[in-house]
Amino acid sequence: MPSADRQRCTAFDGHRRIASGTPEKVALAVHAHLAGHRRCTPLVLDDATGEALEFDLRGSAEDVRARLQASVPDAAPPPRGPGRPKLGVVPREVTLLPRHWAWLARQPGGASVTLRRLVESALRAGGATDRARQAREVLDRAMRTLAGDLPGYEDASRAFWRNEQAAFERLTKPWPADVRSYVRRLARPAWTAPAQGD
Repeated sequence: MPSADRQRCTAFDGHRRIASGTPEKVALAVHAHLAGHRRCTPLVLDDATGEALEFDLRGSAEDVRARLQASVPDAAPPPRGPGRPKLGVVPREVTLLPRHWAWLARQPGGASVTLRRLVESALRAGGATDRARQAREVLDRAMRTLAGDLPGYEDASRAFWRNEQAAFERLTKPWPADVRSYVRRLARPAWTAPAQGD
């Protein structure tokens, strides 16, 4: 989960957006919204994962804020151990076949340097594809939760997975404005990245 200062979420009352922003901002907006809409069952989605979030909204706005602030983990420095902690290097176990260890031993800089170099190379090469895959999963999860009962949902979902942006936008056009705007925003990173399987 992203850190609390970078995490973004969006709250809905049915198909109408209540608020969007940090968890604290959204929780307080939902708390205020509930004061005037007792029968509302708000839905809060994490913008980065598409998953539903739950807030403890009991008590006053200050109670809600205090609980949220208490739930944020302290940014304590990680314990120092072997390796190069100033660089953020973290020791972990790696299990490889003997031939892999033999190959790593022959590389300049040794196993750790070679593994870091291979991982960095893979991250650069697959970054756009990974971002597209994540964007597709987030949109699919959020759209199923938020728009699964809307007309044309199945067709819009299929158009999205086929990477047919024009069809997706046409099929989502009749949806409530807040839902349409939200799913299109979540879909945007997928349109600008390679299609799945590329």
